[in-house]
Amino acid sequence: MEDKKFDFNSLIGFVLIAGILIYMLWLNSGDEQQNADVGKDNRETEQVVDQNKGSDNPGTQSSGGSTTNNPGSQNQMTSSDSIQQQQARENLGAFGYSTTLPSATENTTTLENKVLKLKISNKGGQIVYAKLKQFKNYDSLPIFLIKDENSNFNLKFTTSDNRSISTENMYFEPTLTENGENQVLSMKLKVAEDKYLEYYYELKPDDYMMDFSIRSQNLNGVIDGTKEIDLNWDLKAFRHSKSVTYENQYTEINWMYGDGDDDYAKSSENEDDEISWVAYQQHFFSSILLTDTPFEHGRFVAENLVEDEEVDTVFTKSFASNFSLQLNGGELNENMNMYYGPTDFKRLESYDRNLTEIVPLGWGIFGWINQYALIPLFNFFLGIVPAGIAIILLTISLKLLLSPVQYKQYVSQAKMKVLKPEINELNEKYKDNQMKKQQETMKLQSKAGASPMAGCIPGLLQLPVFYALFRLFPSAFELRHKSFLWADDLASYDVVANLPFHIPFYGDHVSLFPILASIAIFFYMTMTMGQSMQTSQPGMPNMKFIMYLSPLFMLIFFNNFASGLSLYYFISNLITIGIMLVIKTYIIDDDKIHAKIQANKKKPKKKKGFRHKMQKMMEEAEKQKNQKN
Repeated sequence: MEDKKFDFNSLIGFVLIAGILIYMLWLNSGDEQQNADVGKDNRETEQVVDQNKGSDNPGTQSSGGSTTNNPGSQNQMTSSDSIQQQQARENLGAFGYSTTLPSATENTTTLENKVLKLKISNKGGQIVYAKLKQFKNYDSLPIFLIKDENSNFNLKFTTSDNRSISTENMYFEPTLTENGENQVLSMKLKVAEDKYLEYYYELKPDDYMMDFSIRSQNLNGVIDGTKEIDLNWDLKAFRHSKSVTYENQYTEINWMYGDGDDDYAKSSENEDDEISWVAYQQHFFSSILLTDTPFEHGRFVAENLVEDEEVDTVFTKSFASNFSLQLNGGELNENMNMYYGPTDFKRLESYDRNLTEIVPLGWGIFGWINQYALIPLFNFFLGIVPAGIAIILLTISLKLLLSPVQYKQYVSQAKMKVLKPEINELNEKYKDNQMKKQQETMKLQSKAGASPMAGCIPGLLQLPVFYALFRLFPSAFELRHKSFLWADDLASYDVVANLPFHIPFYGDHVSLFPILASIAIFFYMTMTMGQSMQTSQPGMPNMKFIMYLSPLFMLIFFNNFASGLSLYYFISNLITIGIMLVIKTYIIDDDKIHAKIQANKKKPKKKKGFRHKMQKMMEEAEKQKNQKN
């Protein structure tokens, strides 16, 4: 048994506890005097409430929105309420007036149109509920971007008498009106009737974008402009898709800074100047704050909340932004916009605010191919046929467009096949001299006008298109919840069987489209690489290994990818195999190619280009080797 020793930390703990108890006893001794002051506090409170009877009624309603305040409950304040309000006034100075208003409750006001429903709380004057009315998640439940306190919008500043104010703890007074067809909500944090800080919301019909402003009235000298005025916006992103892993890949914080540059972060902390907007992207849905006048400075934090991808989760990532605001003539006047809606390229493009940068279409040439070629063509097909058929039509169109490039690739492969007997003779003749064998093989290929590189270059030219499509399908909002054959959502993985266990990298289900795509890729690579494996040169990669690795990669890692992407690769490889069979059977004549090669071998070959330089280098290396021996 361990010996008992004197614990100095325990002694300190007992002393602290005793001190707290003594302090509480002393504090309670003052209750008698405090209760005597209750009547005075009640009279003061009643006077303040009477002064506000002529102000805007926070219970005002319009056809598009509603306010759920209950002012009557405030007229029956208890003694405890009066004491708390007195303490609030002492702690908050002039802004304590907001705690005595009839609106000093955590009630909400509703703004609503056909696509969006918002609730704004009196406490903090901020949005506490954002529902997208036309969309459902993977479990057929409504899409919420804000709910159950997953978001916080706070303005923090210092008063002229050096008191720190956080609007998240203050009560605003709501006034709901209409501006034509638009719903307008004014949330005022009052110092007096003519002195206040205002959050202004204006929601248009059938629009996810809302006007939003932060402005002050007669607060010149109340807010200390020499100290930082911080705008903080935090949000935890709800899970909306079947695959948490897949959704998390496209959940990130984006922002635009400087003269139109943009950046993003999946899980890190960053800073930039001259911020035009910040977007919390939750794959297919985004919450965006935009400003007419760029913020001088911004800080951005993204944190991954998914610790175990096998366990069901509520949130995927948390986002936080901080901006520095400036006074203008002693007052705040920030005109902004808020967007709560789909990450839809076409809709974001309509706002003309460079919001399409949020959609991850790829950088550089890949993004240009998607934006100016693939997206318009894909949208055209979507306008006339279902999503699955549109993918097939897009695949056929691209194959026809790239067919000249692929034809050159097939001709090069046919030439290499014709040269196979002669290359085998060289391999046997110079089997003990690898360098000499390579030199002679290159000479033969040069004279015949055939080269393995001639077959690789056309394939490389197709890579930008293939990568652009790899970025397009996971980001195409139009594919979300669109079914095709056994796939109920082309923007997520298809399921033909559920597994009773989880396989690392593969998952707990079986998707059929990746299996079909893997089989098609295997047969395609068998047809295209079979010749390359037979005529491969020393030092070249093992083509047989690559032939088996690529389909295996597709089978494992695409099991959790969008089924629309796997559908594209399956159809693409089927078409490619069909084209190859037609070309080899009906177009390419091996005898004609052989005759042409023999004719080329008799012609003097111009000694220039990369191949000639490579050949000279190899000959020089051979000479040095012979001299050394």
